[in-house]
Amino acid sequence: MSPSAGGTCKVAYATNDWGGGFTATITITNAGTATINGWTLKFAFPGTQKITPPGWSATWTQSGTSVTAANLDWNKTIGAGQSVQIGFQGTYTGSNPKPTAFTLNGTTCS
Repeated sequence: MSPSAGGTCKVAYATNDWGGGFTATITITNAGTATINGWTLKFAFPGTQKITPPGWSATWTQSGTSVTAANLDWNKTIGAGQSVQIGFQGTYTGSNPKPTAFTLNGTTCS
């Protein structure tokens, strides 16, 4: 079955920073009425941030500033009104600005 957006999504991005390093926790919420069955979250870092693999609760990849997180078997389904929480540890130089746009299965999230 191919991934479905299942309607609207919301993403909350929170960090815990220390000099040059951070952890990020991302909460993906299915704000639609249909179940999301399989998901891929994409966003771009606005700064020098780099993920320190492996991250948790998703398969993480980074190319340049572009980041992709793909579901794992156990959290691929997000029911209407439900959320999943994923995250990673990373590094940066200078400042650690938050990403400004997220897409889930190609649909822009709020």
